Amino acid sequence: MAKKGNRIQVILECTEHKTSGLPGMSRYITTKNRKNTTERIELKKYNPVMKKMTLHKEIK
Repeated sequence: MAKKGNRIQVILECTEHKTSGLPGMSRYITTKNRKNTTERIELKKYNPVMKKMTLHKEIK
């Protein structure tokens, strides 16, 4: 049996891309520790459509 861990997969989506009106979407998948980080993650990641670093927030 697989043990239940504290690490879960989360999806990060670009906040600036939604408001820009450009087609496509910038999303990243990462993991976080459910015990240590209970709030939603916000990271600066590269958006290849806009060609710059933008703020990505956890969705769902």
